[in-house]
Amino acid sequence: MKLLPGSVFYCCDVRHCMLLVVWLTFTVSSSGNLFSAEPRDLGDRRELFVDQFLIANMAGDIRQEVQQPTPAEVVLVTDKPWEGNTSAYYTLFQDGDRYRMYYRGSHWNTELKKAEHREVTCYAESRDGIHWTKPALGLFEFNGSRENNIVWDGLGTHCFTPFLDANPNCPATEKYKALSFGVRDKKRGLYAFRSADGIHWELWSNEPVITKGAFDSQNLAFYDAATGQYRCYHRTFRGVRDIQWQVSQDFLNWTEPQFLNYTEGPLEHLYTNAILQDPRAPHLYLGFPTRYLPDQGERVEPTFMVSRDGHTFHRWREPIIPESAPQDRGGNRSNYMAWGLLELPGKPAEYSVYGTEAYYTGPDSRLRRFVYRKDGYVGIVSRTQGELTTHPLQFTGDTLFVNARVQPKGSLRVELTTPSGAKWESEPISGDDIDQAVHWKNARNLKSLAGQAVTLRFQLENAQLYSLQFRSTP
Repeated sequence: MKLLPGSVFYCCDVRHCMLLVVWLTFTVSSSGNLFSAEPRDLGDRRELFVDQFLIANMAGDIRQEVQQPTPAEVVLVTDKPWEGNTSAYYTLFQDGDRYRMYYRGSHWNTELKKAEHREVTCYAESRDGIHWTKPALGLFEFNGSRENNIVWDGLGTHCFTPFLDANPNCPATEKYKALSFGVRDKKRGLYAFRSADGIHWELWSNEPVITKGAFDSQNLAFYDAATGQYRCYHRTFRGVRDIQWQVSQDFLNWTEPQFLNYTEGPLEHLYTNAILQDPRAPHLYLGFPTRYLPDQGERVEPTFMVSRDGHTFHRWREPIIPESAPQDRGGNRSNYMAWGLLELPGKPAEYSVYGTEAYYTGPDSRLRRFVYRKDGYVGIVSRTQGELTTHPLQFTGDTLFVNARVQPKGSLRVELTTPSGAKWESEPISGDDIDQAVHWKNARNLKSLAGQAVTLRFQLENAQLYSLQFRSTP
């Protein structure tokens, strides 16, 4: 038996009636006590249902479910002589009207059990994020020729991980930065690199800038505009493969490393971390760590986690790219998540992410694109009938927007409640929209409630809800 608050139920079984009274009492009392909590000030920022921040309670047939991105096409095959079947650690980002990709070129002879050539850093670019070219850069020689897309050679080619620096005070000569692991004059650690154009790179410091860690993975950094500092996430050990974080004001001097904290779940082997800030909600740090399963043929599977401070993460245990998505992902390290979250031209409602396949198994390896709905990393899902009530919220603006998908025979409604008990009921919400305005009965907007505490009760039937945002409309 599933009941929602306000349901009418006729009972002839005393035991069930007692349970019903307890359930109704809990529902009423918990709803009444919601406003005793300090309201959560959203301002006009977008909030995603990726953790428990918004959620006070849920009832009925409703679940919070991590979502899997939809497999799309293969975008890159590492079929050049300087690439190969262990090409890895892909980094992708948008730079103006082009997309840039960096990755390791390497090949392992599975019969002889040795590398067939040195590791190099390769470069590709695209105008649409789907069709990629490997330009002949003419920078480094391989087998007697410079006709290749090798963008860096020498120290740091194992896991060279660049980014486009968003720091407004960044000098033009340092517009692109990178960290990578290397050993130079017996000095082991992460070295810093810089570039003015993303193609011509130089070693920035003769000393490693970070020395404590394992580093044989994709060790990444980026500029955090919210805190005005650089963040680094790199691999280390504490009984299992794990992740540490550090911050820096100048990219050369870093704080002492600290382990990430996890709100739940056992410690697991986590290899690459793919942490970045959500472009639509930059106060959220999204991570796509690759779980390593040494007792299952050394296979790997990407997972999802989220943080509000950059170091304490809520982890979702289910894999987001399973072995079946769609092929050649079941072998040793054959299912890594690339670092990057791209909006592609003509696709305003989605983000593209990328994952590897066919590692070790063939003459080449591949990179495949996957598609997320924007904000759609975790969804509030109801297949029959359920509801979600938020904690007390404060906001600015006059209109509530939601990212939701309502099936043809489904429904979505919102009820807003004030501390005095006044209720505002929405018109039914329908369709599939990442940014749909909620309209209220009697055509009222929410301007008079801005700055006050309110709760929202979402009633869903055959619908999915991903995010909400209050903001002003023209």
